Amino acid sequence: MWDWIQGNPEFMTGLGIASALGFVLSILAFPLLIAQIPENYFATRCPPAHPMRNRHPLAALAIVALKNLAGAVLVLAGIAMLLLPGQGVLTILLGLMLLNFPGKRRLELWIVRRPRIQRGLNWLRKRHHKPPLVIAPLRPVSNRGRE
Repeated sequence: MWDWIQGNPEFMTGLGIASALGFVLSILAFPLLIAQIPENYFATRCPPAHPMRNRHPLAALAIVALKNLAGAVLVLAGIAMLLLPGQGVLTILLGLMLLNFPGKRRLELWIVRRPRIQRGLNWLRKRHHKPPLVIAPLRPVSNRGRE
């Protein structure tokens, strides 16, 4: 493997440039993306209605397929960035957000419920003059047994 890397300096240079560009773009894009999340996106344990539901089925399928392909590419690039310069973990998280898989909503809620993550997200939103995120409680609130 090391011989192949040493034998392809142009590829490694291109990979380094792509990694650096991905790093800069992620730093610029991440706060803007966080500011665009609706404040009530995480307010329920069920995901909001899918925006593709009113589109032609073939168009919706094509868009979802492209979104998942982009997510897979970002996850693979993020894994590579764990060994190369760049924001590997951030790129993996962005890729996971694009992918569709069972348990995705639970994973999203588990991540945004972390106090440090929640503070960071709301700090970024405040800088863009957006209200803080409303996050669903761990368990549904009920009045049973309290009367």
